[in-house]
Amino acid sequence: MPVTDITTDPEKLEMTLVAEFAAPAHRLWHALTDPRQLERFWGPPGWPATFTEFDFTVGGRARYHMTSPRGEASRGAWEFLRIDDGSSFEVIDAFVDEHGAALDGFPAMRMTFAVADAGDGSRLTNVSYFTSLEALEQIVAMGGVEGARQAISQLDAVLQDLRAYAQGKGTRTELLDDTHVRITRLIDGPRDVVWRAHHDPELMRKWLLGPDGWSMTECEIAQGAGDRYRYVWEQDGVPDSGFGFEGESLLSEPPRRAVTTEKMIGMDGPSTLNDMTLYEEEGATLLTLLIEYPDKDTRDMILATGMTDGMEASYARLEEQVIRA
Repeated sequence: MPVTDITTDPEKLEMTLVAEFAAPAHRLWHALTDPRQLERFWGPPGWPATFTEFDFTVGGRARYHMTSPRGEASRGAWEFLRIDDGSSFEVIDAFVDEHGAALDGFPAMRMTFAVADAGDGSRLTNVSYFTSLEALEQIVAMGGVEGARQAISQLDAVLQDLRAYAQGKGTRTELLDDTHVRITRLIDGPRDVVWRAHHDPELMRKWLLGPDGWSMTECEIAQGAGDRYRYVWEQDGVPDSGFGFEGESLLSEPPRRAVTTEKMIGMDGPSTLNDMTLYEEEGATLLTLLIEYPDKDTRDMILATGMTDGMEASYARLEEQVIRA
């Protein structure tokens, strides 16, 4: 984990985060000052950021919003106070509404980002300065410490070349906590093609099959938020072997993000939440799927079915049957 320390100091009214990375300082600086790079980590898993404005000059302003899987938005803005190119910058960070106006009842804070060499890599020191103890305690109560840890811990993947980070490593499953799993797979092809492969029934029938010997017999796709989908598979030559999933699209931001519920057809109980994001770099696309389960037992039961192996077979087929076709 890159985050080595997060401390709060009620006397100095400060919160300090320190993180170290196996990447040079100039690469870390670029990640912190490029809005497209910031979008990959500024926000904890499930709440990715979208920067709609980024004027990286003294007196300039940045605006962003973080969107939950269910579409709730949390908006923020930075005003750049100081920039020491390549080493540090300072902002006023504030909660804002959809028009960019500061929200009543939420604290604004001064925040510094400092980048330095550290051994064979680099170190980030991020300090937030509060105007009162109440403001500091409010941010802590809102989950600011854990949210910062989760967000900055995503920077490792951002700082690496995408192919070096993921190519040849297949489908990877990470247990984030008792109810959240993150799955990643590099698809060797452009993002718009990967998106289309998930939203074109003809293409989907070519690759979303799991192990060999199965066919997709029903493929009703949700194209936008509020639409429902239904997928059914059958084992070739085996009567009554069908099973399937159905659900609803909660969020659709082509070609970047799609969030759906998922439930096995005919089964009782709550749905899972599937949050898929696509990021392209030099013709390759990193597919990240964040799955939220209703409880740990459901998580473990589904993972024990060999889900990761089945997904790898499908993603390999996507590359072969769609990308390289």
